[in-house]
Amino acid sequence: MKVDFYHLTTSPLERVLPRIAERILAEGGRLLVVEGDPARRAALDKTLWSYAPDSFLPHGLAGGDHDRQQPVLIAPDMVATNEARNVAIADGEWRNGALGFDRAFHFFDEDRIADARTAWKGLAARDDIERRYWKQSDTGRWEQAA
Repeated sequence: MKVDFYHLTTSPLERVLPRIAERILAEGGRLLVVEGDPARRAALDKTLWSYAPDSFLPHGLAGGDHDRQQPVLIAPDMVATNEARNVAIADGEWRNGALGFDRAFHFFDEDRIADARTAWKGLAARDDIERRYWKQSDTGRWEQAA
């Protein structure tokens, strides 16, 4: 299982998440996006519709009639009714339920850096988990730092 920690310093989640989602869908995968705040879920829904004029990311908000068919599902919890094997933690709050997926993307900013460090250290002793820490350079380019 892979866990990618993304420290958002230059680009906001609204610019990074769509790129990750595009890659997962291009590989034939599905994604569950977890965000605890209902207003932020609604904002992410709008972002995935409008982040680029020439792109379309099929997705939906959890709780609809067609959750199972959604390639990207935005939800308040770790329940992947769309049968996703990839999870993006959008609110910076690590959840151990992410370990039930094949790959987790943990996005966090300065407000959640202490929580991310705790999660990083907590996963260190697990041989079945490959951890990677990504940070942005001054130019906004992603670099693997650990």
